[in-house]
Amino acid sequence: MEPQLLLDQASGAVESFDAEVLGARLRALRTARGLSLRETARRLDISASALSQIERGVLRPSVHRLLAILTTLGGSVLDVFADEPRGPLDPGPSDADGGDAAPHAPPVGSHAIRRAHDDETVRFQAGVTFRRLSPGPTRGVDLFESTYPPGSRGGSEHELITHAGYEVGTVTQGELTIDFPDETVLLGPGDSITYACETPHRLSNRGQRTVVATWLIVHG
Repeated sequence: MEPQLLLDQASGAVESFDAEVLGARLRALRTARGLSLRETARRLDISASALSQIERGVLRPSVHRLLAILTTLGGSVLDVFADEPRGPLDPGPSDADGGDAAPHAPPVGSHAIRRAHDDETVRFQAGVTFRRLSPGPTRGVDLFESTYPPGSRGGSEHELITHAGYEVGTVTQGELTIDFPDETVLLGPGDSITYACETPHRLSNRGQRTVVATWLIVHG
């Protein structure tokens, strides 16, 4: 599939999932956590005005900024895609409750399916998109596809981000650059990588072809 066609399809999918919806879900997570706008902004080291603009859909965050907000709120990427915001990560039922299955997971003997036409895509700054792949909420795990147009990156030019857990990623198209504090890694189609999310990192596309990659984030 041609890169531009991929971008056109992503643009169409995101029309029903705009910045206003994204902001409203982040605001719901914040209020569920009992945090004020000002306190959350202080923890993020940004102005309350900037956070307010994100929550109102006036300002579209970068990928790095979104992950920083979700980490501060104890949430995950799946909270952005959920049909209804779930609030902070539910620790799930304990052994004392009679099981350790993830909440909202299909009961034993059943299954969950996500059809191709039930696409859920979020667009960030610079045209970067995340497309949900998991068919339903699964505690502690996010599965999604990211698309980076040529010249795009997850945050500012010199910004490295950290968040909870670890990532496993596979590039399916293009060449993805990942900057770490002491090393830069270039991944091509079929290449995979895993790293602790606490390691400062930045993802970018410095090539001429759109990058598509699949990611599994396991929250610690």
